[in-house]
Amino acid sequence: MKGRQIVLGQVFGRDAAALMQDGRLEDLIIDAGNLTPLAPGAICRGRVDRLVKGQGGVFLRLPDGERGYLRDRSGLREGQTILVQVNGSAEDGKAIPVSSRLNFRGRHVIVTPSTPGVNVSRRIREQEIRDELAQLGEAAIEEMAERPGLVFRSVAASAELDEIADELNQLLELARNVLADHDGPPELLLDAPEPGEAAWQDWAEPEPDSVEDGPDAFEQTGATEAVESLLSPRVDLGGGAWAEIEPLRALVAIDVNTGSDHTPAAGLKANIALARDLARQLRLRGLGGQIVVDFAPMPKRDRGTLEQILRAAFKTESAETVLIGWTAMGLYEISRKRDRLPLSRLAAAEKA
Repeated sequence: MKGRQIVLGQVFGRDAAALMQDGRLEDLIIDAGNLTPLAPGAICRGRVDRLVKGQGGVFLRLPDGERGYLRDRSGLREGQTILVQVNGSAEDGKAIPVSSRLNFRGRHVIVTPSTPGVNVSRRIREQEIRDELAQLGEAAIEEMAERPGLVFRSVAASAELDEIADELNQLLELARNVLADHDGPPELLLDAPEPGEAAWQDWAEPEPDSVEDGPDAFEQTGATEAVESLLSPRVDLGGGAWAEIEPLRALVAIDVNTGSDHTPAAGLKANIALARDLARQLRLRGLGGQIVVDFAPMPKRDRGTLEQILRAAFKTESAETVLIGWTAMGLYEISRKRDRLPLSRLAAAEKA
């Protein structure tokens, strides 16, 4: 199908949401279910367990016996309770990454208690709309003793002010209730959004051309086939070239091959094809951490061109990504935040 399409259904026996663009899978959200009680986005009360001086962070006790790791240890002491939000996934046996900067996300606005100020998305360029949203935000928090921050998202430009105000008031009330529940043992206070809810929060702009909803929606739209193809390490790059993406314990290894094409430009063509699709592949596969790419052989003078394409491909990624650069052995290093569970782990859980 041509156009932008949101698919709500199931894959691997779990509730899921998929974003398709012209029939190609662009993003994917799958319910973690019983794999983790604390999925990215969940807010909980934790207790400081141990300060890690050498790393500048702290280990926390979280609900259900889970361990968390908070990078910022400023002003914290052992035994202290703290509200944190899960902001990534962790491998088995490792602490869950969390942040003390909470955010309460809606479709039109985000409430940020620890970051004051009323902000409007830069994508909203009409000054009249920007002023209306800013006034709405200032009025909503004017009489609050501790004024939280607000961020009006780009989709707010096409919504009715009454609709935005209703969502804003609900989020402010939710934030007040959660922040007031500060004392006590480790406890889950707000669960991560379900796939359908997250889809409407993150994919509402631009407005989709169609929404397919139902238990068979993934099958009917081809989303199931697209998801299952991601379980193979092989990525077709066209012209006989391909790449292998292999997640290992310490890093993600990627190898680019030119196949039967032995022309002088074969290496650069294959590398460009992988670079343009790499951000999407990592996002859909749920891969992060240290990533090492063994690009196909090409002249060193072409490295600048390849780096420009990589920067453009990762520019709009929501997950924090650092393009580190070339090693002495000619490998390319990338660091990407683990912002979701690996797809292979979700698929394996269905078979277990």
